[in-house]
Amino acid sequence: MMDTGVKPPWNRLPEWVPDAARVYLAHTEQGQSIRALARQAGCHASTVLRQVRRIETRRDDPLIDAALSSLGVARASAMDRMTRKDRDPMNAANQHPAPPDALTLAREARQILRRLCESGAVLAVAAEMDKAVVVRDTGDGGSARTGVVDVAVAEAMALKGWIACDQPARISRYRVTASGRAALNRLVAEQENKVRGFAEAQAGFETGRAAEAGLDAVERDPRARKSRYVLAESPLTALGRRRDKEGMPFLTEPLIAAGERLREDYELAQLGPRSVQSWDRYVQEAPVEIAEGAEANPAQARLRAALRDLGPGLGDVALRCCCYLEGLETTEKRLGWSARSGKVVLRIALQRLRRHYDAMSRQGGDFLG
Repeated sequence: MMDTGVKPPWNRLPEWVPDAARVYLAHTEQGQSIRALARQAGCHASTVLRQVRRIETRRDDPLIDAALSSLGVARASAMDRMTRKDRDPMNAANQHPAPPDALTLAREARQILRRLCESGAVLAVAAEMDKAVVVRDTGDGGSARTGVVDVAVAEAMALKGWIACDQPARISRYRVTASGRAALNRLVAEQENKVRGFAEAQAGFETGRAAEAGLDAVERDPRARKSRYVLAESPLTALGRRRDKEGMPFLTEPLIAAGERLREDYELAQLGPRSVQSWDRYVQEAPVEIAEGAEANPAQARLRAALRDLGPGLGDVALRCCCYLEGLETTEKRLGWSARSGKVVLRIALQRLRRHYDAMSRQGGDFLG
């Protein structure tokens, strides 16, 4: 990172804050001159001036403006704690969400950027709301909510250039940028490295800090075990965009939601593809270690109940397409089915899966945990 000469308490800013934003805040909030910042950074004054002007121009974006305001408030609050004890507790710091730390930003960004990479997805941010919502166009005039994130995290993503808004309004719509897609690749790779380090430590190949970092990552984000699929589009999402001869979606939103629910239970059950290779092995053989842990992990029991209801064939295609996120062609080859038959079987499986979850809901057993 470039040495911007930012002095305490600026060093207490989150490490994710871009260098240009640090320079801008040091100049506008701390009052350091352009020439002084250039000397401290070891560059020409025009370079610092361009950074300041670029950030100032981006303040037309409501999320970026709010992010810079929050960082400025964080700086003022830090200085108050160092110099003054009698400040009014109802200050501006209480009116701005605290900037997220680097770990929180990485964890939340992986989920939100993945959703924004789906076709027709935008991040909707309303003025004076503390949450932002990912909304995806279903293609039939409707929309579906696929994610929710704190506005503070959305502000950080905008400041880093991962999302952008063409026309700010009272309800602004942000789309993922090329930088956001590259950041998603990097975040996923970093997470896989951490999890791999944890797995190797468990196997006796590595110990110490690497193992602790991997374990911490998995504990904070259960989906990290399956982060390999983050960049892959779900087969359900792709089929949801297809139309039949009458122009109707091949998969309706309720069917896609049923498949997503099965995947959610699969992820909460913390089972990997190597542990569960097929419907037969999972439901009929019922490995002892899984059966014994069913009570401790209700998601395992829900997953097994759903797959039992589907039965062989339907259970296999649901397990592979919804949980492993295998493509239909791959699933057809592995199951020995004829070409283009998988999508029909998958739709039948999702219809039965939806009835299963509807029945669970009526019986009061449709709770996550």
